[in-house]
Amino acid sequence: MGTKSEDANLILKLYELRRDDTMRKARSWFIGFTPQSIDDIKATMFGPDSAYYRMVTSYWEMAATLVNHGAIDQQMFEEANGEHLVCFAKIEPFLADLRVMFNSPQAMGNLEKLVMSRPDAKEYLASLRKRFEEIAALMRAAGAQAATTAA
Repeated sequence: MGTKSEDANLILKLYELRRDDTMRKARSWFIGFTPQSIDDIKATMFGPDSAYYRMVTSYWEMAATLVNHGAIDQQMFEEANGEHLVCFAKIEPFLADLRVMFNSPQAMGNLEKLVMSRPDAKEYLASLRKRFEEIAALMRAAGAQAATTAA
């Protein structure tokens, strides 16, 4: 394990990578991505947003790998990041199917290991998914309101 300064530098490097213009677009897209089934993920992976999906998921898998192997202190990483939890919350319900679909039993395994190491992981992921549903409902309502106002 590195020193706290080395860990901090790696976290800052990860943050720098997140600031890339394409990565920002991919992350913004991913926040709005609300898969309801494995078919939604499959359509995304083979559709026009495939690069965004792969960029975000592989980024957080890479970051989790660094943490799991001790290159970055887990507590420091967790205190500085939360987006990896959002990423995993969106794909976790479909992870077993994804692994079968791509014959890749370890797919997203490092992200899963990191997220599930939280004592409250299952409850926290469920609360995140509930929050996504509430936000999506608010956005639909706002869209409906805007459409009514425009008419």
